[in-house]
Amino acid sequence: MWHGEYRHPRLVEVYDAECPWGWDDDFFMAVLAEHSAPRVLDLGCGTGRLAIAMAAAGHAVTAVDPAGPALDAARRKPGAALVQWIEGSIGELGTREFDAAFLTGHVAQFFVTDQEWSSLLHAVRRALDEGGRLVFDSRDPEAAAWEQWNPDESWRSIVLGDGGVVEAWTEVASVSGGVVSLAHHYRFSDGEKLTSQETLRFRTAEELRASLHAAGFRVEQIYGGWGREPVGLSDDGELIVIAAAFS
Repeated sequence: MWHGEYRHPRLVEVYDAECPWGWDDDFFMAVLAEHSAPRVLDLGCGTGRLAIAMAAAGHAVTAVDPAGPALDAARRKPGAALVQWIEGSIGELGTREFDAAFLTGHVAQFFVTDQEWSSLLHAVRRALDEGGRLVFDSRDPEAAAWEQWNPDESWRSIVLGDGGVVEAWTEVASVSGGVVSLAHHYRFSDGEKLTSQETLRFRTAEELRASLHAAGFRVEQIYGGWGREPVGLSDDGELIVIAAAFS
């Protein structure tokens, strides 16, 4: 199945167990606090960890995701009532409704073709008020993260909230022109095996800058790591972008 970590109830539980609060969340909360942003969009919010934290900090948060099972998990979490949850896409939102928009967890890489990515950026630009900021993360292709996505290096054991253990590993199917297709395998203690597939687009910093400018954004900063290191000078292998909407 495609993106099973958000669409299959058992894999949603695995995702939440494997992805607790981390340095990336601290970074995004810090960036949010740097400018006044009463109205916040969390696009591709998944199971809602960051959206709930932003709402708890006093922001009016709208969290959007096309995956119903992920949103079901988000709505069950403490503090979820403070967030407006929308199952769907950004196309269902109006214009100039937000002061900041976040795409976290490398959601930006799910938009594989140039047309998909351009359409998304233009839609976010319409949803942001003048000067509103777009913040997102994308893996740096120079770090070649896919080279570690093999059964030997990616194998891990994940402990669920009920104490159950899931074995997981990743395999890459293809790498071509910045597009990487892969499969995540999960083996549960009761014997069930599930596979989640995805295709990711790795864009360079230059490609991101050009696409953002074409959509009406001014790039303020691109970091290479969660400690705000320059691109290429962090083991995190990230491209963390902060851009502002302009006329």
